[in-house]
Amino acid sequence: PMEEGKYEVLLRTQGEFQDVKEINNVIVATRGGTPIYLRDVAKIEDTHEEIRQMVRIDDNPSVRFSIRKQSGSNTVTVAEGVRAEIARLEKSFPDIKVFPMFDSSQFITKSINNLNDSAIQGGILAIIALLLFLRNLRSTMIVAISIPITVIGTFILMYAYDFTLNTMSFGALALSVGMIVDNAIVIIENVFRYRENGHSHAESAVLGTSEVAGPLVASTLTSVAVFVPLLFVGGQSCIMFKQLAWIVGFSQIFSLILGLTLVPVLCSKYLRVRKPDEKGGFHPLAWLVRISGKMLDALDENYQRAIHWSLMHRKTIIIGAVLLFAGSLALAQFIGVEMTPETDESEVRVSLELAAGTRVEVTDELAKRFEGIIRKEVPETKHIMSEVGGGGFMSSSMHTADLSVQLIDKAQRKRSSQDIVNALRPKLNIQPGLLVRVRSSSNNMMMNRRGGGGGGGERVSVEVRGFDMKVAGDVAKRIKDIVDGIPGITDSQVSRREGFPEMLVRVDRDKAASLGLNASDVADTLETVIGGRRASQFRQEGEEFNILVRLNEQQRANIAQLDQITVVTPSGQAVPIGNLVAVQRREGPVSIERQDQERMVRVTAGYAKRDLGSIMKDIDERLRGLSMPSGFSIFYGGEYEEQQKSFKELLFALVLAIVLVYMVMAAQFESLRDPLIILFSIPLAAIGVILALFLTETTFNQQAFIGTIMLAGIAVNNAIVLIDYTNLLRERDKLLLRHAVELAGRRRLRPILMTTLTAIVGLLPMALGIGEGSEVQSPMARVVIGGLTTSTLITLLFIPTIYTIIEERGHRKAATTESEFEGSPQPLQPIGAD
Repeated sequence: PMEEGKYEVLLRTQGEFQDVKEINNVIVATRGGTPIYLRDVAKIEDTHEEIRQMVRIDDNPSVRFSIRKQSGSNTVTVAEGVRAEIARLEKSFPDIKVFPMFDSSQFITKSINNLNDSAIQGGILAIIALLLFLRNLRSTMIVAISIPITVIGTFILMYAYDFTLNTMSFGALALSVGMIVDNAIVIIENVFRYRENGHSHAESAVLGTSEVAGPLVASTLTSVAVFVPLLFVGGQSCIMFKQLAWIVGFSQIFSLILGLTLVPVLCSKYLRVRKPDEKGGFHPLAWLVRISGKMLDALDENYQRAIHWSLMHRKTIIIGAVLLFAGSLALAQFIGVEMTPETDESEVRVSLELAAGTRVEVTDELAKRFEGIIRKEVPETKHIMSEVGGGGFMSSSMHTADLSVQLIDKAQRKRSSQDIVNALRPKLNIQPGLLVRVRSSSNNMMMNRRGGGGGGGERVSVEVRGFDMKVAGDVAKRIKDIVDGIPGITDSQVSRREGFPEMLVRVDRDKAASLGLNASDVADTLETVIGGRRASQFRQEGEEFNILVRLNEQQRANIAQLDQITVVTPSGQAVPIGNLVAVQRREGPVSIERQDQERMVRVTAGYAKRDLGSIMKDIDERLRGLSMPSGFSIFYGGEYEEQQKSFKELLFALVLAIVLVYMVMAAQFESLRDPLIILFSIPLAAIGVILALFLTETTFNQQAFIGTIMLAGIAVNNAIVLIDYTNLLRERDKLLLRHAVELAGRRRLRPILMTTLTAIVGLLPMALGIGEGSEVQSPMARVVIGGLTTSTLITLLFIPTIYTIIEERGHRKAATTESEFEGSPQPLQPIGAD
């Protein structure tokens, strides 16, 4: 600093350019005492960088940017904030149109709303089914009140554990709505029967509840136990179904608590029972009550006869059940297998790829042609966004383009996004040498990337691993030809592309050294004159701009001009680079992929009108005969790899769930034999699972697997109630084996049918698969419905048959003779008389 009176003054030299014109006056050299200005040897332009990427939305030049939420934040909440900010920007800049091209929160919101509607509709249907069985409005309302209370209790759990309202949590609620009334149904039916027998309100509530409390606790614990393994599995299964396991399990426990506490209290206060011979007053639905009553009485009588017949023809029942199970297993081979079902998110994606090195202008012209074809072939189009090229100098992506086609809402169109993809794909193969991929935007792509499976989101991926990339590329081409011959395969391609064209410059080191140059001097000169080098920066209005020095386009655009470029020696002599280098044209690798530290080349593909399991089976069979070079191997990646990992985890969870169910029942019955009898319900449920998937043309996927695991805990509930009450009648009332089995079946038929029917109708709206996102949850609902249906219908005859056979041969063999099974069943007495 310098002194100025009593102050110190800093000296600062300012060398920044204040205006672009000042750059013209920069002196670059002096010859003969005459300064040479930059304007004398160069042209200074205030311009933009070379266009290597183009974005266009509906034929309008655009700027695209993506917004991603932070880990742990809510997608819908973030999207709402973004939309609010967009609205503010549009007010501030009315000449600029800002709108979300793709908003994942909209699909999530629509899916949640659809699940919410399914839950409400399922609850209403369950209440109607209850009314038809109970024929008593008060008892129906007592059972129905447990639905909203359980849902509120579940919301408290979700709040306490910081769960969000998403498709899985709402799907769990919709899945539970028909099952949370099961405990209340069994209790109120038993209380109802005691009231009809003449007991007081309080006695009926106490006796009816205590009589079924044990089996209800056991059945609820079995329903909850099957979800315990899901809390400890890893991978995508844990990510997807952990919340579902918590919510379904808690709702079942909460409904049990309500059933054992609130329902008996309400029954003792508000339940009115009309005696069988009492005539009530007129009401609009009296005829329906009378008809349903007669039908239920006839059902009871016919079931008593059916169970009596089955006990007399036990071999027929067992052989019939075994044949049904074997037939269903034979049918299983016709059911497709995949990771997750395709969802319709109202978006189609088109990717095109030309030869490496193609100029961005050529790629853009082809993208415009694609836009015209899409508008003509897809009238459901709402917006088209084209993104052509990308990257900077030496980027290899200028030969690629991605088109995102946003469709109108699913409810407003007749074709699904996959139908549109299948119709559009052949229309876009317009020239040879062009690689085109057309696919619908689905949760599968995101799932594969999240799971880390090879294939970059592709559904089919065959990996060739080995060191020599040329040999691996040749093998991959052979595999691609084989894969192309498999029916249903679409958009197959090899990940190793033809090399990016490049000119290899080799410096003659001896010549360069004789002139005082080295290879780096030549390389620096080439980089400066062709690619450009930042010499300084120009600052204007707070922004900095690079000052780039290089030859003008006319002097550097043609490869033939390379020899005329000069390099300056230390002595100041300008020497043409052509005298110092040899130029060789070749193709450089676009990219090298590795998996587990091994080089690999992938063959990827999509598929249509088939399932992943059958596609991969065909690929595996055809590749077995392929001879592989030494040191090379083949692996399957993509969605198939993730599906195999997930299914292994879920299979372990299923086996562990069955073991836990057996342990719970063994503790309840204090027996190892009765739980074994009850477990026969599970293979009977498998019959319905296979039939439901086959008849609805649904693939067996992660969601269907979760439904199967649920059935392991649900399907045994009816048998638990039936066997427990049979044991109670034999021990408490000292009934003979046959009489106990028939009476238990007759008394427990209605609660079994009611719990099964409410669960089925509660899941029916979800199983229909109507609305946004329904493809994800419908397989689970269909599996549960099919399994419950066959398990219940066959269990009603099969379980009593197996029970009598085992009991007769066990240590608790009933003191009965063959004559006990002769004759006809006892006539059914009026309700309450037994």
